[in-house]
This record gives sequence, C-alpha cells and structure tokens, in this order.
Amino acid sequence: MAQSNFDRRRINGPEESHPPTFDFDDAEQSVPLQRSGGRTAGDIRPIFLKPGLISQANGSAYIETERTKIACAVYGPRQSKTTVYSENGRLNVEVKFAPFSCTRRRAPMRDAEDRSVAMQIQQAILPSVRLELLPKSTIDIFITVIENDGVEGCIAAGSVAASVALADAGIEMLGLVMSCAAATVGKEIWLDPTEKEALAGSGSLVYAGMPALRTITSIWQSGNMTQEQAFLCMEACEERCTDIHAVVAQALLESAQVI
Repeated sequence: MAQSNFDRRRINGPEESHPPTFDFDDAEQSVPLQRSGGRTAGDIRPIFLKPGLISQANGSAYIETERTKIACAVYGPRQSKTTVYSENGRLNVEVKFAPFSCTRRRAPMRDAEDRSVAMQIQQAILPSVRLELLPKSTIDIFITVIENDGVEGCIAAGSVAASVALADAGIEMLGLVMSCAAATVGKEIWLDPTEKEALAGSGSLVYAGMPALRTITSIWQSGNMTQEQAFLCMEACEERCTDIHAVVAQALLESAQVI
C-alpha cells in the first residue's frame, strides 16, 4: 500500500542524506614546482613556423608550439560587398576550434570563446595593417585551432600566424606583430604558459606588439595581478617578442627564396 505522504508530482529525496565533504588543499601544494619540459620561468616553447602552407589562399601560415597548433589563411584584399563607401579597408578575423582540439570534444558551432579569441587577435594585428591604402576593401583572416593548450597560447600564436599570413599575402603593413603570454605563478613570472600552468597561476597577460617599431598593439590581462607584476610581465614578453621576431623574419626570408 502506498504511503499517504508520498507526492508523485515531485522528485523526493532519499530518506537519509549526508553533508558534502570538501577536500581543501593548500595553495602551495596546487602550484607545480617545475615547469613541463624542464623549462625555466623565462623560457618559451620551441616554435615551428611555415608560411605559404595553403595554396588556395592569398597568404597562409602554420605555427606550432608543442601542443598548440594553429593554421591561418588570408583572403583578400577584395571588394567589399557593402554599398557604403569607406576610405579605409576592413579586417575580419574568424577563429574556429576543431572539435578534437581540446581535451573535451567541442561542438562544431561557434561559441563565445571563439569570438573572444578572434576579437583579441584582431585588436593585436589591426594597428599594423595599412587599411587606409585599401578603400572599400575587405581582408578576411580564418584561423583554425587544430590543437589547444590554453587560451593565452592560442591568442599569442594566432596573432603571430595572422601577421605572417598577411605578410605572405603581400599586404602592406607597418611591421610584423609578435605576441607572447605570461602568467604569475606564486612569486615567479612564467612565460608562454601551458593550460595547466595558466590555471595554476593567479593571473595571466598576453602582450602583442611590433618589435621593429618598439610599439605595443594590444595587452590583454585576466585574473589577479598587481601593477608591478603587470609591468614585469610586459617587459619579459617584450624581450621574448624580439627573439620571436628574428625567427619569423628568417622563416619569411626562406619562404621567399624557395618561391
């Protein structure tokens, strides 16, 4: 016989329940003592760069930094479809994560993270492109993240790949845009952090600039970080961007000689 106080219209909980148990770990135990691959705090991951990888595009580039792999294609400049005349050209950036790029499989449709990464990359490379020479024109940049090892690394590597692809397409620019990320882990500043290292840190910063002109194009900071730490991160990233600029210039030179 059914109980009189049993309500079939609701989901009844169990007769006995226990409070949840939380395992509080010390903050020092959650911070890794050593970086992956034996890197020091100021080391960045090795960079593999290949311009002109996609033959169907006007310009393209492929960049790989260990577990971060990104392909970029540039189409244009081509005539804008809008009827309104514009003296300056328009730069469009679209980022798409492959479904297998992350640890947890992503949906094929675009989400807020795709648009956020695309916006950061567009802000980083926009000051370097001379859009005033391309009236009523559009330049479309399509970035595909093949493997993802942290959002900070995707923004930095994607900005470098987009700048190289623009140079490969022959689009006039003021200079090549280089980008580097940093994270504050404990009292140290780790450059080019992986996804696990960025999560272990209290704050992260992505620096983008043109080393040839010593100009900053974009700075994106998230998490908790003091003003002094932010300046230290920017100084460290600026030094590494100069080193990355030499690698990128050599790769473009070798690609031009092959052609």
